[in-house]
Amino acid sequence: MFWLALRTGFLTVLTLGVYRFWMRTRLRRWYWSSIRPGGHPLEYVGDPIEKLLGFLFAVVVLAFYIGIVNLILMFASFSLFQDNFAAYAVSLVGVIPLWFFAQYRARRYVLARTRWRGLRFGLEPGALGYAWRAVLHWIVTILSLGLLLPRMTFWLEKYKTDRTFFGTARMSQGGSWKMLYPSMKPMFAALAIALGGGVAFLSENYPAGIGICILAAFVGIYGLVHYRVDSLRRLTETKTVNGVAFTLSPNPFRVLMIYVLGTFLASAAVFFPLVVLGVFMLLIQSADVLTEMGIEDMIAPVAGMGRYAIIGLSVMIYFTIFLLWSALTNVFITLPVIRHYFSSLTLAPAEAAANIQQRPRDEFAEAEGFADALDVGASL
Repeated sequence: MFWLALRTGFLTVLTLGVYRFWMRTRLRRWYWSSIRPGGHPLEYVGDPIEKLLGFLFAVVVLAFYIGIVNLILMFASFSLFQDNFAAYAVSLVGVIPLWFFAQYRARRYVLARTRWRGLRFGLEPGALGYAWRAVLHWIVTILSLGLLLPRMTFWLEKYKTDRTFFGTARMSQGGSWKMLYPSMKPMFAALAIALGGGVAFLSENYPAGIGICILAAFVGIYGLVHYRVDSLRRLTETKTVNGVAFTLSPNPFRVLMIYVLGTFLASAAVFFPLVVLGVFMLLIQSADVLTEMGIEDMIAPVAGMGRYAIIGLSVMIYFTIFLLWSALTNVFITLPVIRHYFSSLTLAPAEAAANIQQRPRDEFAEAEGFADALDVGASL
């Protein structure tokens, strides 16, 4: 995985980003083939060309849409308020539905290009419906101060699951949104601890208040991870397709540790190149600053290379950091997390899937271009 991610990342840099569609395809094929529910590997059959064309199509559409909308908003803002702040605020809010729209379409494309036991997955069209539902659920969740977060999680997942197919069999999401409240226990604990910190502040015991609030922050971070992992487990175990049920038993603390330790290891690996890049950037700006820091002897060989040579080295180091970070986060975070999740996934009875028939191929001309253009985390 390290060498695949590093090699494809290097080719992406050389082609000024064009190769990233091929990079994503090759990484997905590697991951998919390593995931084997019931002993049968998944297959990813996506085409990088359709990703590239879909991205270009999405960029043209979004550029036209956002350009026209922003022009109208800017005109209205200056006409009514003699300022552009209102235009920027409304424009930012207007992008949010597009974000959810792109998420749904990216999911539809990935499922359409995924096979298991030779049968295609699929997702019915419904991106607009998902977008407005997501916006309304988020508004309700924010107004409830997060207390209705399980309601949003459940109904948005149900919307997607009930439109998902494996072959000709439709998937179904069972259960209710109230079953996700136990997943929020650590978050409620963090809130209780934070209230204790507030009481300490009101009592003017500031050192205790600071300590309690720091503890609440750590518990809150774990609570967010616990909710995401445990709610996924509960939702997965209430899904069915053609009589096949699923069980999933990931450990939230282990997932958190994978992210923490993986981030630490990746950061440690790129720390020295970052320091060198920082010195070079300072050297480009002013060598006097480094002289004042007392490291002029260390940088003397580099300083004599000339400004343009230093700029060239800085660019090379920057892309080295980028490539190392991408490869190492795949190795230390993405791969361990995916392995942890899918090593605990079981299907019962798996033989019931043998009765499912093939579904027609979803052409999906623009692929996941909107998700790629809006950068909504559609890499895997």
